[in-house]
Amino acid sequence: MSVVVRAVLIGMGVMLAGTLPRNFLFWANLHFVPSVPWAVPLIAGYLWLFWRYLGGAGEPAANAEWRRQSLRANRLPGNQWAWSLVAGTLGLVALVLALRIANRMVVLPQQTTPDLSQIPHATLAVLLVASAGIAGLVEESSFRGYMQRDIERRYGPAIAILITGTMFAVAHLDFTPVLWPYYVAVAAIYGMVAYLTDSILPAIVLHTAGNLYSNFDLWLHGQAEWQAPAATTGLIWDSGADRSFWISLCALLIAAAAAIYAYVRLATATRNVGGVNRMGMVTEEPAQ
Repeated sequence: MSVVVRAVLIGMGVMLAGTLPRNFLFWANLHFVPSVPWAVPLIAGYLWLFWRYLGGAGEPAANAEWRRQSLRANRLPGNQWAWSLVAGTLGLVALVLALRIANRMVVLPQQTTPDLSQIPHATLAVLLVASAGIAGLVEESSFRGYMQRDIERRYGPAIAILITGTMFAVAHLDFTPVLWPYYVAVAAIYGMVAYLTDSILPAIVLHTAGNLYSNFDLWLHGQAEWQAPAATTGLIWDSGADRSFWISLCALLIAAAAAIYAYVRLATATRNVGGVNRMGMVTEEPAQ
């Protein structure tokens, strides 16, 4: 258990080190000179240093290699990139469809957005785009890198994903127990890509794309992606399973099957790569 506790504490520390400066600078930007997204270049400079340090640059040199391996920012050949993005995208599509099904079966919590009507739309759009990329980089570095890597090497990917998914939920302040499966599912989508490739790079791209979808969905519709649209029919236990429910269920089964196939192809693509890593493959130098 000491491995789990240490991995969780370090991973959460990395997450806070990347998230708190972003939160402060964005808060300041929204309150001072909001007409210009001046916080973005500042946080970009900080994250460049953050990324390099996590990847082994800087002092102390004694733990540089440990930092490099923990970040697991290993470069990948083209076929692994392709199957990683296909598998992750299909996984996200299946998750969105699963949320539609869930909204017809249980009442999910509501999320309200702050009043952003006084913020210029151009500034808000830039901050939302930047926030998506920042969260993708920071959260994959912390959860799928520093946290998941050590746990999966001791206890396997299933336990690692359950733990990182739970901590991922705790890190989001809108967490309620009914949403725990949602966060574990998100962790599984990104975590399996990181596990199979021994790299967080594709997961960063996928996570950023997922954040872009959820950020703009929240802004445009005023609700989180797990919430049912206003026009959605009631729970099937009250109104029965209608045509839209069965269509969503069939689409979910197709998307889930396609995602599983893509993950299998990704696993196959990783078997014949030379070198030495978790799966006995060669890995290239991490991206710095």
